[in-house]
Amino acid sequence: MAKLPSAKDLQMKIAEIEGAKASAAARIHAAAEAEKEALLAKLLSPSGLSDDEVIEKAGIIVTRAVEDGRTSVQVMRFPNHLCSDNGRAINQAEEGWEKTLTGRPKELYEFWVRRLKPLGYHLRYEIVDYPHGMPGDVGVTLSWG
Repeated sequence: MAKLPSAKDLQMKIAEIEGAKASAAARIHAAAEAEKEALLAKLLSPSGLSDDEVIEKAGIIVTRAVEDGRTSVQVMRFPNHLCSDNGRAINQAEEGWEKTLTGRPKELYEFWVRRLKPLGYHLRYEIVDYPHGMPGDVGVTLSWG
C-alpha cells in the first residue's frame, strides 16, 4: 500500500525545491555579473592593437558589408557606463561628446580621427536602447556612403 506523505513533509519538499531554484538563480546571476564585469574591464583596457592591425580588421568588416550592399556597419556596442557622463552628451548630441569616451570606445574614436576620417569614413556614436526609459548601450556605426 502506497503511503501518502504528510502535509509537513510536502511543505519541506517544496521548501527544498524553492531553495534549490533560488540557489541556481543566484549562481546564474553571479555568473552574469562576473561576465559583465570582465567585459567592462576589457573595454576599459587598451586593445593593444597597432593601427595596421586595426586597419586589417576594419578592411575585413567593411568588405563584408560592401559585399552585402551596405554602406555602414555597427563596429562596436558598449554600456553607457563607459562614458564619463553615462552617455548623456551622446544622447543630447552635445558638442564635445567625444570627450566623455573612455577605454576602447575612446581608442576607436581616436583611431577614426587619425586613420579613417581622412579617407572619407564617418563614425556615429548613438544610444541604441532605452531600458526602463533610460539611455542604455551605445552603438558605434562606421559608414562610407
